[in-house]
Amino acid sequence: MIIAKIITILSFFTAGFLSLSTAAQADFDTVMITPIQLTDQIYMLTGQGGNIGLFISEDGTFLIDDQFAPLTKKIIATIKSVGGAHPKFLINTHYHGDHTGGNENLGQKGTMIFSHDNVRARLSTGSFIQEFNKKRPGISREGLPVITFSEDISFHLNGDTIHTIHVPGAHTDGDSFIHFKKANIIHAGDIFFNGFYPFIDVLHGGSLKGMIEAVDTILLLANDSTKIIPGHGPLGDKVQLISYRQMLWIAFERLRALKAEGKSAQEAAAAEPLKDLDEIWGDGMFKSDRWIEIIYSGV
Repeated sequence: MIIAKIITILSFFTAGFLSLSTAAQADFDTVMITPIQLTDQIYMLTGQGGNIGLFISEDGTFLIDDQFAPLTKKIIATIKSVGGAHPKFLINTHYHGDHTGGNENLGQKGTMIFSHDNVRARLSTGSFIQEFNKKRPGISREGLPVITFSEDISFHLNGDTIHTIHVPGAHTDGDSFIHFKKANIIHAGDIFFNGFYPFIDVLHGGSLKGMIEAVDTILLLANDSTKIIPGHGPLGDKVQLISYRQMLWIAFERLRALKAEGKSAQEAAAAEPLKDLDEIWGDGMFKSDRWIEIIYSGV
């Protein structure tokens, strides 16, 4: 678990979250894309950036997210090493660059890209992530989703139904999670950071309350055998997602009370209301004081 968290932290910060530098490019050269087999046809791919979902089917290779552009060749090589082909379908769980950085590379080679409406809008116009001081320009037509949806969309591939469900105002305003019904696998995207405080992009429509509601939606579909691919962190299950949800709810209740008292984000962070949670949840991207400052306006 600790090693997985360290890898996740490096995935965010070494690559500058949404942009590249010479140092980051050098780091990409050493990244390994590792396939973790979940069923005969479904894999979780780890590397640098958000966890990728892979479904190899006779109807075409189906990909969930694609990390950073310099990793596309390695990702394709890994897909082929486990019996897949160049992705026929790609769905983006949200717009962040560590999940959509390979869109242009894949789209130029004929991959059909899908997303929620808001994901295409943000990819088209570009974005600025204040918390990481990172600007990303709009991407080219080849990297944009060609099919978008407002609530949900289903794919019917090789005997399984892959149901993609939009959850509003969670990690961003364009989040979706993907449910493989027959295989009993869920790719949660960045709704689920397994083992640590999640980044919530409040300036782009995310909120702590929305994250809780999104997790609740996933839990309604999960059972004790469900494998849950998080956006970041190791492969999870329902027990881990429930624990994560409990942490989010505790944070929401305590921060809502401070907000009702008129406390500013800085005052709330200084009060250390989540200090008791740091031992378990604070060895990832943020300690609780910084996390509070980021999410407070979305409580």
